[in-house]
Amino acid sequence: MEKREAMDQSLELVKRSTLALVGSNGDGGYPNVKTMIKADHEGLKRIWFSTNTSSRRIGQFRRDPKACVYFLDDEAWKGLMLLGEMEIQTDGESRRRLWHPGDERYYPLGVDDPDYSVLRFTARRGNYYHSLANADFDVE
Repeated sequence: MEKREAMDQSLELVKRSTLALVGSNGDGGYPNVKTMIKADHEGLKRIWFSTNTSSRRIGQFRRDPKACVYFLDDEAWKGLMLLGEMEIQTDGESRRRLWHPGDERYYPLGVDDPDYSVLRFTARRGNYYHSLANADFDVE
């Protein structure tokens, strides 16, 4: 598979995905994986999530920002792994960017709830898999 084709198919997978598996480095260096809702994306380069500031994931990314995000189409047997860094954002602009009506059920104090954080993932490398084809690429 050509790298350009892999990148194009990767972007299509990200666009239609609502969920992603997010990997962080946990206690003792063991990987931790959690399914998270993809809140927004900017091509393959940046992907946003939101979570509780008090969550285990925030603590892990504070200690080590290295992360992996995996998107899956299980019916077509396609997968995309992105490697990069996760940044914790608690500023008002970042929070408002992802806020939706109804989010109060998770953050009762609203968009300014101190337990509401935004995670911004910046991808460096990708690996796209479909059937038996596999392609590595740099994310630009």
